[in-house]
Amino acid sequence: METILSLKNLNKKFGKIHAVNNLSFDIKKGAIYGILGPNGSGKSTTLGIILNVVNKTSGEFSWFDGKISTHQALKKVGAIIERPNFYPYMTAIQNLQLVCKIKEIPTTKIEEKLKTVNLFERRNSKFRTFSLGMKQRLAIASALLNDPEILILDEPTNGLDPQGIHEIREIIKNIAANGTTILLASHLLDEVEKVCTHVVVIREGLKLYSGSVDEMTASHGLFELKVESDSSKLLEVLSQFEGISAIKEEENTIIATLSKPISASEINNYLFKNNVVLSHLVKRKPSLEQQFLTLTNNKS
Repeated sequence: METILSLKNLNKKFGKIHAVNNLSFDIKKGAIYGILGPNGSGKSTTLGIILNVVNKTSGEFSWFDGKISTHQALKKVGAIIERPNFYPYMTAIQNLQLVCKIKEIPTTKIEEKLKTVNLFERRNSKFRTFSLGMKQRLAIASALLNDPEILILDEPTNGLDPQGIHEIREIIKNIAANGTTILLASHLLDEVEKVCTHVVVIREGLKLYSGSVDEMTASHGLFELKVESDSSKLLEVLSQFEGISAIKEEENTIIATLSKPISASEINNYLFKNNVVLSHLVKRKPSLEQQFLTLTNNKS
């Protein structure tokens, strides 16, 4: 599969702050990548470097397997790394026509891209009448005008209400389904889990994980257990069971994290033999949030 973007040992320092710290990862064609990390983790700086608006301190990056220069490559890139900035007194179509003029690209794709972001019905409305979500969707349309091979979005749902967030996420998935590679930076675990196929987790400029979202959440899972009576006996018996790596109690429910594959019937039989009768037993796949917290706690 073609490598759209490759980062190798990328560093950026602002005085004593090491904003991007020896960062390496590859982005392959056709996937949705999330750079996930808390605010201030270096996500936006990384995007700025690859888009040539921030100078790197050291390391390297290359576009499209290094076959073309960054300047030429950026003609195949669509990006939104700041808040949408359009003329308020101009319509959606007029604003996009101006974008085409600035980028020196034809205006033939304007109506198609407005349909992609569900704004075609409002094409003749002035920008100042748009909601924040509509403004963000118009920005995505403007970034798609050159039919980019990769679309880069920095915190695409920031400040939006739940309806606006849902609309943007569906649009991103539809754009990816049509063959455009997506790279988005987000501090929202929910966003990455629902939208992305791959994730790069960074904190304080350091990469903690890089791989598929499925792989990150594909550990052996966990059990939720409850008993009607005092849970101290359950905790004691569970602590002696091989294959449980951690046990915690949350609101009368015991959460047992597994270090190897264990079936619900196995754990139930073991507890029953040790005179513990469960009132509740559910096996769950760990969420991205649980894995993320495990990662960041381990690296502190």
